[in-house]
This record gives sequence, C-alpha cells and structure tokens, in this order.
Amino acid sequence: MLTALRRAWAHRQLTDPSRAFLFDEPEGELVSFDCETTSLNVREAEILSIGAVKIRNRTIVTSESFYVIVKPEGVMEAANVKIHGLRPKDVSDGIPVADALCQLLDFIGGRALVGYYLEYDIKVVNKFLKPLIGIGLPNRAIEVSGIYYDQEIKNNHDGYVDLRMASIIEKLQLPDLPRHDALNDAINVALMYLMLKAREK
Repeated sequence: MLTALRRAWAHRQLTDPSRAFLFDEPEGELVSFDCETTSLNVREAEILSIGAVKIRNRTIVTSESFYVIVKPEGVMEAANVKIHGLRPKDVSDGIPVADALCQLLDFIGGRALVGYYLEYDIKVVNKFLKPLIGIGLPNRAIEVSGIYYDQEIKNNHDGYVDLRMASIIEKLQLPDLPRHDALNDAINVALMYLMLKAREK
C-alpha cells in the first residue's frame, strides 16, 4: 500500500505529462540497468555512460539494448580512465546528460529495473532527472545482490555472504563479460537475475 501511495504522489509531482508512461509497467518485461560514473559519492558523481538491456519473458533481448556515452560537465580524472576505459576524448563526444536521460526514459518506459547495487545508480540518475521532469524514477527496483543474499544465507551458518559481483558470477557459473562497461554490466546483471530466479524453482 505504501508503494502505491508513493507512486500516486510521484504521479502528481510529474511536471512533464508526456512521461506519464513511466507509471505503466508492462507484464513480463524488465530492464537491467547500469551507470558508470566519476565517483561513488552521489553528490559529486557525474554520469559517464548508461547501459541497459531488456528482459522479456525470462529471455535477455540483446537486440533491444541501450548504450550512451555522456559528456560530463566537470573535468575527468585519470583514475576514471583506468576504471572505465573512457578517455576524455570519448566523453567529449558524448551527449548532454539531459538528452541521455530522455533517451533512457523512452527505452525503459514503466518496466521494473534490475541492477547490482541499483540504489546508487538510481540516486545518481535521479539527481539529474528531478530537475527535468519533477520526479525521480518511479519504476519498481529489483536488487540482484539481495536475491542472492537471501538464497545463500540459508546455507551459510556464519552469517557471511560474499556479495562482490565477481564472486556471485563465479558461484552461479556464469560467463563474465568485461566489467566497468555499462552495457556489459547490465547484461551480466540480467544473466545473474535469470539464474537466481531459476534457482528459486
């Protein structure tokens, strides 16, 4: 009930009526979603790239994927190049964050979002999105590390579960696409989600 009330409140706060489709969740469809940013501090972070891929009826639809490079407003540090492989030249050819987010909204629609430490990505997106449309993402959020933890803690009597992405991928015996690439990470997370759901059966 609380979620429904929050969504109703968010709908009233929406300043761009053309984005009302964000409140219509299609059945059987999700979007796995990831951002690469300049910092782990939400207040300081700028978005460098966004990747997403659709999951339809428990199938990853790689033909319906989304990837954009974003031009940050500030100066990139050398450490960002090492982590993401995105050079200043790459992001200088990127698109403004407002344009990137409009494209992202058109791609995800009202689909629930699947992610790994998704709360951070949503907070960073919302920091830039709220001034544009009056609200943050109203989409339902599904955290794969939470699903994994709930499954694994039953068999770990010491109360410790390794939640690093590499460890989860290894435990689930999944292929590991090169990480710190927004689209690859989104596909990795989609694979993790489907495997975790299969383990629930």
